[in-house]
Amino acid sequence: MAKLPQSCGAATAVGDLGPWDGGAGGIKCRGQRSCWEWGWGLSACGGEEQRLHPTHGCALQADMELDVQRAKELIEQKLAEEEEEEKEKQQHKCDGAREPPAVERMNTPELEEEKRHGPRNRGLEAIKGQERVRKSSVDLRREIIDVGSIQRLIELRKQRRQRREERAATPEPPPPPESLEIEGPVEPETFLRAAVQGKMHIIEKFLADGGSPNTCDEFHRTALHRSSLEGHTDILQKLLDSGAAVDFRDRLDCTAVHWACRGGHLDAVKLLQDRGADLNVKDKLLSTPLHVATRTGHPDIVEHLIHCGVDINSPDREGDTALHDATRLSRYKIIKMLLLHGADMMAKNQAGKTPTDLVQQWQVDTRQALETKEQPQDGMEVPA
Repeated sequence: MAKLPQSCGAATAVGDLGPWDGGAGGIKCRGQRSCWEWGWGLSACGGEEQRLHPTHGCALQADMELDVQRAKELIEQKLAEEEEEEKEKQQHKCDGAREPPAVERMNTPELEEEKRHGPRNRGLEAIKGQERVRKSSVDLRREIIDVGSIQRLIELRKQRRQRREERAATPEPPPPPESLEIEGPVEPETFLRAAVQGKMHIIEKFLADGGSPNTCDEFHRTALHRSSLEGHTDILQKLLDSGAAVDFRDRLDCTAVHWACRGGHLDAVKLLQDRGADLNVKDKLLSTPLHVATRTGHPDIVEHLIHCGVDINSPDREGDTALHDATRLSRYKIIKMLLLHGADMMAKNQAGKTPTDLVQQWQVDTRQALETKEQPQDGMEVPA
């Protein structure tokens, strides 16, 4: 008779024997049907079919349920991890491409590469890899610092200089000649502008239409004043022949002779003189043409006026003579000319200064020229 399996942990109590009967001699099976009903199998009672002990089957079923539970937990954990990763991806897309924290980058390949080759400047690499279509002044300065850019700048300057030289070597074609035919009357502004520009045909047209040769602007400057400043003697001749007043005064009481001396045109001065211009005339500042020629530095006109017999010691409103002005402005040639023709060395201006007093220490030539002509008066030497 088959023994009771010990591994199944079946109870040996009489009340729990199941298909087995307990007797004095041991335990015996009640029959094959009873063993079948209890699920132990026929092997327990010597039958052909074998089944497990019910207690052993319960243990296997418990193990299977535990495995299923563990599988469920693993699946749920995997799903939770996938959901967490999906949330992180969505948050990463919303927040932009943010670099992970330093703790998470501890063992990244980028960090390992930085350890071997040094830190990388991603901003600089991005700028180098970016194609620039339009460059700002800052970008240009950065390029100039580069040695290659300096070489390119030198080449550009050479090319620019070469183009300028080529343009200078190739004369520009002269502008087309201005038409001499004038349609309609000439305006006074056009007439006065033509006196400066030397356009005789406009002057003739204006005068032929009955315009006054003494037409002036808001400062009372006539065409005679303007053409005297520019030295257009042909226009001066035309205006004087048409009846222009030779001593017409502007708002500062300057005549055409003043303007001719200011412009340095000796021919214009001589022409005006021949037409009766006063060479000793004074403006509102009491300046004569000799004062004006001295201040503007035209020794040829000064010499001509002296030879014409103008008052060489005439003072202006400040009491300055032509010698005062020449000394103050270091007109050395004019100083010698005035001294040779009898300019007063001791003349004092409104401030009580003589020409010698106005000489600066560094004006050695001027001081020496004045001191050689200076004569003491009343036994007192004039201080240098």
